[in-house]
Amino acid sequence: MKQEKSKYYKTNDRIRYPELRIVDDGDGENLGVLSTSEALAVARSKELDLVVITENAKPPIAKILDFNKYLYKERKKSSEIKAKAKKSKLKEFRFGPYIDEGAIKVKTDRAREFLMDGNQVKVTVVMKGREQAHPEIGVEKVEKFVAALTDIAKLEDQIRIQGRNIIAVLNKG
Repeated sequence: MKQEKSKYYKTNDRIRYPELRIVDDGDGENLGVLSTSEALAVARSKELDLVVITENAKPPIAKILDFNKYLYKERKKSSEIKAKAKKSKLKEFRFGPYIDEGAIKVKTDRAREFLMDGNQVKVTVVMKGREQAHPEIGVEKVEKFVAALTDIAKLEDQIRIQGRNIIAVLNKG
């Protein structure tokens, strides 16, 4: 499991700035520029934490809030973003050089669905035995497959012959 790098926040007594611009998290009210000791006193009177949000500003901006609740919301927000991010997958179609036209149609229809979902499609024609003497037949099948999808997809690279395989990769385009 990958360790997530956590952001470091300066809180309460760890804050070393002489003055801070204070924002109250409860109502979002700007309390203005206060010295760090005054800001800490206000935060402690409300039984909350003082957290530096933006260090680059002049003076730095700090919020009065419940720090554990804030961290929980940050983690939840990042996990929602990660869940919404679509991971593109590579879907592969493998067949021989003597595949029937009807079978190619079925495979291109399925490939069209994968492309519409945002996936990449890899087409591989496997040449076996004496079929390797006529790679143009396999290339022709791959070209038919690609031609059937040109309205929604584009070739990522040229059609390649690697050993006994003829390969093309399609992206939605």
